[in-house]
Amino acid sequence: MATPTIHIRPHPSYIEDSQDPYQFLYLIEIQNLGPGSAQLLARRWIITDANGKIVEVEGPGVVGEQPVIPPGETFRYQSGVPLDTPLGVMEGSYRMRDDAGNEFDAPIAPFTLAVPHIIN
Repeated sequence: MATPTIHIRPHPSYIEDSQDPYQFLYLIEIQNLGPGSAQLLARRWIITDANGKIVEVEGPGVVGEQPVIPPGETFRYQSGVPLDTPLGVMEGSYRMRDDAGNEFDAPIAPFTLAVPHIIN
């Protein structure tokens, strides 16, 4: 069986009036486009603020879960991250396992964390 195709959509937002640190939320949608189920085993985030400070976060699952995502289904979760600056970038990957027990990485493309109107 072929490895499932995983599509990841981040939806970041800023918590108004938070400063030092700036607090951001992000809703993540993980869609399994098939052909089989995929289990999210672990996460790896690389978070970079506007000063170039890089923080790497790794761990099992997301928000205390290691969900199995059936083909055609979407798993959603929300989490947050503090930054010392009003602008930053997150990227990373999820370690996944398919029905046959094969592990693979699903990349998370870079996305911007920004206080509203900080960028035109």
